[in-house]
Amino acid sequence: MALDMTFFDDMERRIPKGRVRTRFAPSPTGYMHVGNLRTALYTWLIARKADGDFILRIEDTDQGRLIEGAVDVIYKTMAECGLTHDEGPDVGGPVGPYIQTERRDLYRKYAELLIEKGAAYRCFCTKERLEALHQDDPTAKYDGHCRELSQEEIDRQLAAGTPYVIRQKIPAGSTTFHDAIFGDITVDNADLDDQVLLKSDGLPTYNFANVVDDHLMGITHVVRGSEYLSSSPKYNLLYEAFGWDVPVYIHCSPVMRDAQNKMSKRHGDPSYEDLIAQGYLTAAVLNYVALLGWSPKGDIAEQEIFSLEELSQVFDIAGISKSPAIFDIAKLDHFNALYLRAMTPEAFHAVAAPYIRQSVKNPAIDTAKVAPLLQARLETLTEIPEKVDFFDALPEYGTELFVNKKSKSDEESALAVLQDYLPIMERLPAWDHDTLYNSMVEYAAGHEMKNAKVMWPIRIAAAGKAVTPGGAVEICEILGREETLRRIRTAIEKLNRP
Repeated sequence: MALDMTFFDDMERRIPKGRVRTRFAPSPTGYMHVGNLRTALYTWLIARKADGDFILRIEDTDQGRLIEGAVDVIYKTMAECGLTHDEGPDVGGPVGPYIQTERRDLYRKYAELLIEKGAAYRCFCTKERLEALHQDDPTAKYDGHCRELSQEEIDRQLAAGTPYVIRQKIPAGSTTFHDAIFGDITVDNADLDDQVLLKSDGLPTYNFANVVDDHLMGITHVVRGSEYLSSSPKYNLLYEAFGWDVPVYIHCSPVMRDAQNKMSKRHGDPSYEDLIAQGYLTAAVLNYVALLGWSPKGDIAEQEIFSLEELSQVFDIAGISKSPAIFDIAKLDHFNALYLRAMTPEAFHAVAAPYIRQSVKNPAIDTAKVAPLLQARLETLTEIPEKVDFFDALPEYGTELFVNKKSKSDEESALAVLQDYLPIMERLPAWDHDTLYNSMVEYAAGHEMKNAKVMWPIRIAAAGKAVTPGGAVEICEILGREETLRRIRTAIEKLNRP
């Protein structure tokens, strides 16, 4: 019995036409790895540069891999990164629903349409038969056992309620498809499997749902990993069987940990969330990820730093490389340091304050005064707590820290400076940066010393660390008069011990 085409005609009329439409279609399996983020970014950039539509679709048909809360991770990551979507489960749109399990009734109708067109068939093979088929060779293709069943046999199996899947009927010959990065690729159809399109529970396989949804949502450009190149001939055959236009394919080479290994959460490689937790700024991560496999051309060929807005104006598919991109954490450190330095003091304080408070619990210490000491000295925000912990409590330290050849300081000269200068500090009329600085400089000049010979021992006494953000003046000002004087007296005691 012929299918009523009214439904399919109505679905065609809903499809938006005449503009670039891209989609990011993640599976909710827990986190956003770097390759996924890059796909989302490139897909968003293609839409934004063309003033087109960017769609978020949740592909949740693989129910066994779903992780609770994973959809929220996707929303949160996209929002943090500024990758706003025009259509999606949370904002709606003209071609919803945008969650695959809510579209399940569609897929059966389109699978039945393929059967009518002779491009698919029902397969009644039992699980046991299929397991036996793969016993000797797990990679063996389906043997086509149900491919040419008579209509009488099909009707008999259906009447008996025998479970079945719907498989794609791969034709003889070859299939050529075009990719924007890799060019024309031709495969022998004999190498393709009659893949399952619709499972016995009525849910589609990833490959089938992908094609149906991309067409019905009017997707014009499909960005995905190069591991899907081998599946593309099957997609093409489905498009051709339905009589649909094939979208522009853009297959991106993988992001690698090194020359041999792909990045993998299993091997401890960071997800987007991990990178943020490790103290990287979202803008720096996005900028770096954009350059993992894409290079700007022309006048901006040497440019490295791009805002998301700039990327949306200059991104070009032609700049995507065929070669795998190696994720270099040192390069990301460099990018992050540049972004940290470029922030306004107010913006930097806002992101730095929580990290300062991880080790500086004393409310008397003003984080707004600590933050400026750090901004030019960091690669990641997670370096902050260890750099500033001395503000909260003077660490245990040895008197050898007072020895510094460049400052011409040793334990003996440090003791002399601290003992002589302490009463001057106690009598200072004010405790601010200028008063402290002028006092130390005047003392050094009056005693024919270089400034460093005075400031080195004061800084060591105040901080108890060889390396600190900020010098003696800044540290003393932040600590306050009482705590600074207490620490200098402690240093004098240490240096006086035999």
